[in-house]
Amino acid sequence: MAYQEVTRTSYGSRLGNSLKGIVTGLLLFVAATALLWWNEGRAVKTSKMLKSAESVCVDVADVSTVDPALDGQMIHATAVAKTDETLADPDYGVSVNAIRLVREAEYYQWVEHSQSQTKDKLGGGQETVTTYTYSREWVGAPVNSANFHDPDYQGSNSVRLTVQDKAVSAAKVDFGGYVLPPALADAIPADSPVALPAELANGTDTFVSGNVVYYGENPSAPAVGDVRVTFTQADGGEASILAQVTGNSFEAFKHKNGKSLMTLRMGNHSMASMFESEKAANKMLLWVIRILGILLVIAALRMMFSILVTVLKVLPPLAKVGELGVNLVTFVVGLAWSLVIILIAWVVWRPVLAIALAVVVCLLVAYLVSKSRKAAAAQE
Repeated sequence: MAYQEVTRTSYGSRLGNSLKGIVTGLLLFVAATALLWWNEGRAVKTSKMLKSAESVCVDVADVSTVDPALDGQMIHATAVAKTDETLADPDYGVSVNAIRLVREAEYYQWVEHSQSQTKDKLGGGQETVTTYTYSREWVGAPVNSANFHDPDYQGSNSVRLTVQDKAVSAAKVDFGGYVLPPALADAIPADSPVALPAELANGTDTFVSGNVVYYGENPSAPAVGDVRVTFTQADGGEASILAQVTGNSFEAFKHKNGKSLMTLRMGNHSMASMFESEKAANKMLLWVIRILGILLVIAALRMMFSILVTVLKVLPPLAKVGELGVNLVTFVVGLAWSLVIILIAWVVWRPVLAIALAVVVCLLVAYLVSKSRKAAAAQE
């Protein structure tokens, strides 16, 4: 059964909140504008860095031995990432030859979910009905049920034990004759299951299945409070890198504009494909932040002008019309403002491209104007 709470807000409180929203909206508007500006510069700087790195990158076919001639150079190479070290988790008697050993604990808990519906009342007041529902889920940390809204579920959670997440990494990861720095070694995914000692199971409330230790009476029918601990390892294998050589290891290629590049991908990837992936990622991030920035600008304007809607809330039908108008205006103004900021940023960060685009637009406008004049003259 769902649990509901009703909250009523007076007209005066709503006006006060709307006034606060003007300040908050103004701050958000400035931050969102700055985000749009920064994003354009970030994308251009990253693009220049990638172009510079690609122009000097050396495709090295064999890195089985350290080549002093490569020191300080940006390279692409493919080799097997591996280690001779043995990593251990003494708490569970686990010992493996791996680049990284990861232990993750999950807890079967009641989790609270909420959904709110708000209605305007005659006179400007507001009524909010919040519905709370509860479900049992595997989560990464114990849930404090004392804060649940439904009294029937308060204190309903418990755990058999708490287990700290843990990750152990090899100190030395070989890449041919070179050694991977931690930043590249950490990019190797720990996605292989670890074989666990069978003696970890006691047959009553501790079970072992594959790479999972289960604490509970029945793994097939989990109960609140049960815990499962999963072990995975990074085995390494063939990988391709883009990085700058420094001695017998690697570091990031650094451009004069402050952007840098050092990356690893599992498998055998050509230099061209790796740079294309980096360029695609930069373009994707550019558009994601653009869209986010535009939405934030629109949201900020709505917050700033929400006072107009709140004033009309005395008569809900009138407020709906006003809200529709505010939403439309803030959307148009927010979109226009965002495009202007992006355009100005283009002029600053991409002057050649921006000028070329402006010339094309001017020529197009001139062509359309000339065509319309000729059509008008022909009709006369």
